[in-house]
Amino acid sequence: MPEHGRSGSAVTMRDVAKAAGVSVATVSHVVNDKQGVRIGEDARRRVHEAVAELGYRPNALAKTLSRGTSRFIGLVSDAIATTPFAGQIIHGAQDEAWKHGYVLLVADTDGNRAAEDEAIAMMLEHQVQGVLYSSWYHHEVTVPPALENTDTVLVDCYASRSELPTVVPDEEQGGRVATEELLSAGHRRIAFLNTTTPSPAQTGRLAGYRAALEAAGVDFDPELVFPTAPDQQGGYAAAPLLLAADATAVFCHNDRVAMGLYDGLREHGIRIPDDIAVMGFDNQDVISAHLRPPLSTVALPHYDLGAVAVRVLLGLEPAKDTHQYLVRCPPVVRQST
Repeated sequence: MPEHGRSGSAVTMRDVAKAAGVSVATVSHVVNDKQGVRIGEDARRRVHEAVAELGYRPNALAKTLSRGTSRFIGLVSDAIATTPFAGQIIHGAQDEAWKHGYVLLVADTDGNRAAEDEAIAMMLEHQVQGVLYSSWYHHEVTVPPALENTDTVLVDCYASRSELPTVVPDEEQGGRVATEELLSAGHRRIAFLNTTTPSPAQTGRLAGYRAALEAAGVDFDPELVFPTAPDQQGGYAAAPLLLAADATAVFCHNDRVAMGLYDGLREHGIRIPDDIAVMGFDNQDVISAHLRPPLSTVALPHYDLGAVAVRVLLGLEPAKDTHQYLVRCPPVVRQST
């Protein structure tokens, strides 16, 4: 444990950073004499003064790790540990870290910025090899400043003005393979229930849908693309629209939309897949495997996202000029197509 200060409470790097007016990362670099990091002499002096004033002493673990010998990898997330299907990111990262002799330190902050800052500070104190910064769904994030001087990989998220490595699902490939499954079953009038929420999934899956149609020689019909709320109610409301459009198959933005669509079609006496084939996306097993008939879908590769991210952090993946690593989304074919 850290030494106790004059007040009797444990003094942490975070306390030193606050007193010196610098980041936790700067304190970590100064007290551990990390080489190759550019820190101004004034900032370095303030850190040393705060260390002396507060009575901070690196603990035995920190001393052991101070030369970069840590076998820890940090993972900071917003809610993946409490989201069953996205929780596979942790499993993939944990298995891959262990394979290479590292232990994963996990902090699920539930989107609380103060908790996030504390988690990152703790990981820096433990001199982690690097940090995986992850989200439970693919969207843009703001990277915490404390990670600027630490090896960091973004997982299932991205920051548009950052050059940090990013490991994300290949949304376009996923949309393409979903549509190809329906085309291979003989369908040519294929509708797409796309989300109304701006996101990489919205644009990527639509691009994949269009690419698959073009490759099969099927003209793209914009009237077969229906903006749909990304939940059960959205799928339910789309049922009469599909019937009016004479679609023989439909690709749903996610499995929840497909679940609602099942109910809507059933009320109209439409049988799946005899009258219309249905394809989902996400492979939320609690939904897709238990619908009747079981839903054909495309899996979000959460386990692989975690595993690839660890390999990127450790330098085991070929470098990408774009800093983006796309992970393939595999089809999971069941009885709805």
